[in-house]
Amino acid sequence: MGFFIRFLPVRLSLFLGRRLGDLLYCFDLRHRSIAYANIKTALGHRLNCRQILRLTHDFYQCFGQNLIEIFFIPSLNKAYINKYVQWEGREFIEEAFSSGKGLILISVHAGSWELSNVICACLGFDFNLLVRDQRHPRLNELLNKYRRHWGCKIIQRQNQTRDLIKALKRNEAIGMTMDQGGKTGNLVTFFGREASMATGAIRLALKYGCPIIPAYYTRVKGPFIKTILRAPFRVKKSGDREKDIQDNLQELVQLFEKEIERFPQDYFWPYKIWKYGCHRKVLILSDGKAGHLRQSQALAKILSSALSGRGITSDVETQEVKFKNAWLAKGFRLTSCLSGKYQCQGCLRCLKAVLQKETYDFLTRVNPDIIISCGSSVAPVNYILSRQNLARSVVVMHPALSGTRRFDLVIIPGHDRPARKKNVLVTEGALNLMDKEYLKESASRIMPHLRRDGDKPQDVSDKRFIGLLIGGDSKEFRLRAQVLRQVSRKIKEVSQKVDADILVTTSRRSSKDLEAVAKEEFKDESRCRFLVIANENNIPDCLGGILGLSQVVVCSPESFSMISEAVSSKKYVFVFDQRGLRQKQRRYLDHFSREGYIYLCKVEDLAQRMEEVWAKKPSVRSPGDSVLIREAIERIL
Repeated sequence: MGFFIRFLPVRLSLFLGRRLGDLLYCFDLRHRSIAYANIKTALGHRLNCRQILRLTHDFYQCFGQNLIEIFFIPSLNKAYINKYVQWEGREFIEEAFSSGKGLILISVHAGSWELSNVICACLGFDFNLLVRDQRHPRLNELLNKYRRHWGCKIIQRQNQTRDLIKALKRNEAIGMTMDQGGKTGNLVTFFGREASMATGAIRLALKYGCPIIPAYYTRVKGPFIKTILRAPFRVKKSGDREKDIQDNLQELVQLFEKEIERFPQDYFWPYKIWKYGCHRKVLILSDGKAGHLRQSQALAKILSSALSGRGITSDVETQEVKFKNAWLAKGFRLTSCLSGKYQCQGCLRCLKAVLQKETYDFLTRVNPDIIISCGSSVAPVNYILSRQNLARSVVVMHPALSGTRRFDLVIIPGHDRPARKKNVLVTEGALNLMDKEYLKESASRIMPHLRRDGDKPQDVSDKRFIGLLIGGDSKEFRLRAQVLRQVSRKIKEVSQKVDADILVTTSRRSSKDLEAVAKEEFKDESRCRFLVIANENNIPDCLGGILGLSQVVVCSPESFSMISEAVSSKKYVFVFDQRGLRQKQRRYLDHFSREGYIYLCKVEDLAQRMEEVWAKKPSVRSPGDSVLIREAIERIL
């Protein structure tokens, strides 16, 4: 193949190289998506989606030509170099050699680096090239054969230290790359995020005083390439070796950042540049429902803890997904199943058509590593954005038409009866924030709002509390005001017998009738220390505060999320029964009752059951979902 390419005219060969790049762009979808996501992270602040897609295509065309040029190496001569190779800063080489300590030509994987390395070997000075073995032995053998053809000395990484030192002492040049540092590199800031960079050149320069010349290769047009050399980089020493390595490496990286910004199509983008960074960005997509947001926040908390266990910090950002109107939202959910794994990257026209401008603008700018959502309406947005950024996608609740196979992890409660799949985690309860720390903080926040007990100081350390969580209407279920009235009177009856105060909150789903009953029964009740009508004056962390202070909690039966939060607080939870519940609601209530997480009872039996439990004080049981979720998250990380 190499002989055939060398037989063709140079311009025709490179024309075929561009077509090869087109083919790779069309069919190498996995690496193309990595390249796109990396360009977006690095240059997305100044390029829109279409421009990033165009730049990705330009990179592949340049890369195709670079591959073809490898086969030119055996036929290179000075006439070819003089005709097609331009130099900027060539005089810096002689200046660097004048020190007599050798020279390190350092670069990143950009332009036709294999051809450029050989060109350096043809410039009349001894040139050593530090190489790593390729995955494919035959390719490795071919490249080294071509490199040696023009007198380039090969230094294998396994013998690098001794051979590199010898070369510098002979006042020879060494070619090295600093990007793709892998596990052994140092983390430095590269386009705003931590990336691993090789430290070998900096370590040699610090120890032996050799100058470093940064080199960048770019294609001008067709066969014309340009080698850009910068003034010798003199490492700075402070006496702290590790700090010197880090600071000098960071300064060098900034030099290459500027060159990459000038000639981005030449840089090799299709590898995971920021893989070894110690920071992750987490994006929560909210559908505007408080219960769904709390579940997403609970998952983000578990995720942050899992990342912290690996020494990785995280930032969590929340964005409410606002559609232009309800009809577009429904249409988007119906058609989102047509979105493809790779086809949507760089397009996003569907999101632009259905989302409000401020939402769309934010989502196209952000570069998350992990995306979390809860609810079927935002699941398609999660999928499209995760493919756009190659982020991990985690969905809470069944994603409906989007299907479960598209996401890295789907967390679904058991009462939804999901299909058992590798990426599906079935939980007993709904995700929530109710741990000891959250409950304690929430309780302290609502303390100032508690009604004082006469002139007594505000002290609840020895107080007993009964919490009442009033939900509201849901699909096919209507919480009746008469039932709530009976429940309220039962609670007041128990509070008198056990000397407990009462904490009450409604929800945004509570009807006017339910709110009227709550006011009528508790507004002037001496034992009611806290009454919140959510639709009139909702207090932040109200639910968590009530759960934190109460020893016994009474819940209406329709809200799986609210009952799960109560159960996770590890308090005695009573759920009063009422007819009209859907089959799915009945399933989770029966399951929680069988497992001993709740006491499910008729309204008329509520007071008796509460008194029995208060007297006997049985052990409290709660689901162990958080442990399972953490294990599942560890797997996808």
